[in-house]
Amino acid sequence: MHVEVPVPAPAKDEVLLKVEAASLNLLDWKLQKMTWGSSFMLQFPHIPGIDVAGEVVEVGARVKEFKAGEKVVSVLSHVWGGGLAEFAVAKENLTVLRPSQVSAAEGAGLPISGLTALRALIEEVDIKLEGSGKQKSILIEGASGGVGHHAVQLAKLGNTHVTATCGTQNIDFVRRLGADEVLPYKTQTLIWLL
Repeated sequence: MHVEVPVPAPAKDEVLLKVEAASLNLLDWKLQKMTWGSSFMLQFPHIPGIDVAGEVVEVGARVKEFKAGEKVVSVLSHVWGGGLAEFAVAKENLTVLRPSQVSAAEGAGLPISGLTALRALIEEVDIKLEGSGKQKSILIEGASGGVGHHAVQLAKLGNTHVTATCGTQNIDFVRRLGADEVLPYKTQTLIWLL
């Protein structure tokens, strides 16, 4: 389906992005399936995609952190979305500069899943990403998935021994991410291996 919509204008606290890459995550899927309940209604045409990477083309009057031409990563409003369009608006406080060594495709995969992994490790497990503190051992289930593959890499920045689970077809991938031990999740004796 193709729908033409006008290029959005940024509000005072927003940046207008030329979208270079977008990723879809569980939240996008739930929004399209309307699993949030009947009281949550999208306005159509709804353009999916809340995780994006792109180039700033215009800034709102109060935006101080960004200027046109800068490469960024952002989380768009879950209500308005827009990441699968050519242009999208993003709040300044939900946007960060994208390092030159990070491609647009890599950057677009970071916001929701990357922040979920980061928050879990820092707030729930108390892992110090700079490597300080007592070594911890953690189990990351679904280590080849959206949140899991970020969690493995972030945990290894800390002083952490990572045991991970994934499907047999992804064991080598998860090892390359840095997991110390990788177990196939369908192993019936998994609990005994731990």
